[in-house]
Amino acid sequence: MMKTNLDAIVHGARTVFCALILVAAAGLAPTGTAQATQAAVAAPDRYGADVAGEILDAGGNAADATVAVAFALAVTFPEAGNLGGGGLATIRFGGKNYFLDYRERAPRRASAGMYLDAHGEVIKDSSTVGALAAGVPGTVMGLWELHKRFGKLPWARDVAPAVKLARDGFVVSEVEASRAAAMRRDLNGRTNFTDYFDLKPGEHLRQPELAATLARIAKSGPTDFYHGKTAQLLVREMTRSHGLVDARDLAAYKAVWREPLVAKWAGYDVVTAPPPSSGGIALIQLLKMREDAAARFEGVTLNSPQYVHLIAELEKRAFADRAEYLGDPDHWKVPVERLVADDYLAERARGISTDAPSPTPAVMPGLGEHHQTTHFSIVDRDGNAISNTYTLNDSFGDGQVVRGAGFLLNNEMDDFSVKPGTPNMYGVVGGDANAIAPGKRPLSSMTPTLLERDGKVVLVIGSPGGSRIITTVFQVLCNWHDFRMSLTDAVSAVRFHHQLLPSQLIYEEPWRQLDEPTITALKARGYVFEQQGWDGDIQAILVGPEHSEAVPDPRGVGVGRVLH
Repeated sequence: MMKTNLDAIVHGARTVFCALILVAAAGLAPTGTAQATQAAVAAPDRYGADVAGEILDAGGNAADATVAVAFALAVTFPEAGNLGGGGLATIRFGGKNYFLDYRERAPRRASAGMYLDAHGEVIKDSSTVGALAAGVPGTVMGLWELHKRFGKLPWARDVAPAVKLARDGFVVSEVEASRAAAMRRDLNGRTNFTDYFDLKPGEHLRQPELAATLARIAKSGPTDFYHGKTAQLLVREMTRSHGLVDARDLAAYKAVWREPLVAKWAGYDVVTAPPPSSGGIALIQLLKMREDAAARFEGVTLNSPQYVHLIAELEKRAFADRAEYLGDPDHWKVPVERLVADDYLAERARGISTDAPSPTPAVMPGLGEHHQTTHFSIVDRDGNAISNTYTLNDSFGDGQVVRGAGFLLNNEMDDFSVKPGTPNMYGVVGGDANAIAPGKRPLSSMTPTLLERDGKVVLVIGSPGGSRIITTVFQVLCNWHDFRMSLTDAVSAVRFHHQLLPSQLIYEEPWRQLDEPTITALKARGYVFEQQGWDGDIQAILVGPEHSEAVPDPRGVGVGRVLH
């Protein structure tokens, strides 16, 4: 079904990528595409950029800046920044790579059929609206673990800017007000969202409940959120609003340190997300299959009919594997090594059709995510780097605010396979590997990624956009590397998305589409086109030996600044 223009505006706003790169601490240059010899920042709003500079000015490192910005965005960017969600971070510190999984978990009372009616059909909106849609939040614990391992400043110092923003307030923009208004219309009184987010452009929004929560977190860290007063308020909200998360779920939550995926591509080390994200595996598959199919791409121009067709052929194979094999590695044996093996991917690449779309039923698994996510990337003066993606899942999560605590809950349970073969809000399907089970983490498409060469970070990249995250990061990397485009042009170029199902469907962004002759030629091959209803908002950071670049995506309202 085609999206309306309003949908395009709303869902475009719902997916925002914030990238920060911070190598030294000092003054800020003008907004826009930024170049400097030392540092740069690109953020979804000026508050995040200001907080990043403040923390580095105070002597903080990349971990401190990540903690500070993440909490600040929970105040000024409530549709994406969060206390009630979770995320993933790909990290380089002290010359070593790490990966932090602070994804939400299913409550202990969750079950595989919890969103189905007596006839086995999915109950509309049950996994997306209201407290029943929420998993156990991981953001506070994840940020604590990051700080505990790598932070330099005191924890309370890192959280202090967010406390101040919530207490003293910030000015609501036209965009922020329109996003909240769209969410109020969508919810139509089904949650308490309007009590907290009846926003007006230009108003000075103070959030006293959230300020008090942040102050408790600043003092007590995760103890308050998972065991103390905030935990009590969250459980009361769950009881009042018919959610499943209880005190035992909160007390049992843990963030997990995992080994990042590392693969060779085009002379770089690609350091990216392992399961429970599908993003890293799929990105590596796409990059390697593109290399294996280089002869078929020879002489093919960017975003020509043949280029779009070949990329779609690669993408459908990655999404076929995603649906079959990927899930929480603590609950499902994910064949990671086999899925990214060179011989396997070479064989997959040989199977692509040069002329016509491969029939969808024939694209089998080869071994026999509205988008309210926000991403930010940080590099400090010592070369430590963090690519962090965290999310409420949909815009403003499930729309339910924890009364007395002032923060929104996620609707991450929709990222499970609610019913095998039934698409989630992003249209992707899954099976037993991603079925709901107590304590399980839902499959993600988040793809926080670092490119490294000779032991140094070259590119820090990530994106929001649900299942579109994977193809967005992939296409920007191909634009930049394969077509030798500037980073600005690589980010600005037309992007499209295919994910196996619906059959032969190519999604387009409202901001910019393929040209009409290209669309006509592809339709003649059997493809169909649909507006996905929102724009991507990737922001990429290129780290150079003499200067760095921060390129805000022109689709959004990101800010690019240089830190001198």
